[in-house]
Amino acid sequence: MGEPSKMTRREALAAGIAATAVVTGVAHVADSKEKLMRMPVAFLPHGGGPWPFVEMGLNQTELNGLAAYLKSVATLPKATPKALLVISAHWEESVPTVMTAAQPPMLYDYYGFPPESYKLTWPAPGHPQLAMRVQGLLEAAGIPSAADSQRGFDHGTFVPLKLTYPDAQIPTVQLSLKRGLDPAQHLAIGRALAPLRDEGVFIIGSGMTYHNMRGFGNPTAAPMSEAFDAWLRETAGLPAAARDERLIQWSHAPAARLVHPREEHLLPMMVIAGAAGVDRGKVAYNGTMMGVRLSAYHFG
Repeated sequence: MGEPSKMTRREALAAGIAATAVVTGVAHVADSKEKLMRMPVAFLPHGGGPWPFVEMGLNQTELNGLAAYLKSVATLPKATPKALLVISAHWEESVPTVMTAAQPPMLYDYYGFPPESYKLTWPAPGHPQLAMRVQGLLEAAGIPSAADSQRGFDHGTFVPLKLTYPDAQIPTVQLSLKRGLDPAQHLAIGRALAPLRDEGVFIIGSGMTYHNMRGFGNPTAAPMSEAFDAWLRETAGLPAAARDERLIQWSHAPAARLVHPREEHLLPMMVIAGAAGVDRGKVAYNGTMMGVRLSAYHFG
């Protein structure tokens, strides 16, 4: 009676080893496929208000350069994204908060523009499942989060993406910044979200590398914007540890507080850098708007 029992255990052990090998092989293949389809991450300047779609009396050459860049962002991913996750400078909450609406409305969060500015549409579908996944990743990293079923696409999302994805067919979820605007916390948020890159999600940070309303159109602001932009371009291309440390200390950069009196338009860059992991940044656009320097960065 003992021998059959021993044989059964051996068979079970052998079967377990075989099953493990099969599972490991499948996982390895899946992992290889996932790496092949890894999405890049991007930080882009969204400009001012509804600038591409209404006449605002701005320099058309400057506008054309930024518009051409934003249109080109659609060619950055090697495959069509399954979804977009956008971190907009125009949404702050006490904890990172995701939009969960299946059909998000428009949020015209600007004022003083022509009537047609408030008739713009960008009817991309939402993605409640992605919103849940975002919350799960944040919670797993020890970062409390929340959901908002009423929030619509603000102009940090719909203005640039109306150029990038004019057909508005890719499901899109917007994620807020965290009040307090701590750069280290936003790097941590990005790191928590990095697995989405292997799930077909294109993560986009929408802000501005220069955002001092008194400086736009003021010739004295140009050299300050140039100094800060040069620092940021250098920082983005550094190895991850050095890059992230400099981003945490961004307020010590040349002219930092003259360029960003309040840093909400720079913070999406921190989320993108966190999600970039070891990928080094590349300058994807470097131009001007109303005379001040703006830049965009791609990682991966």
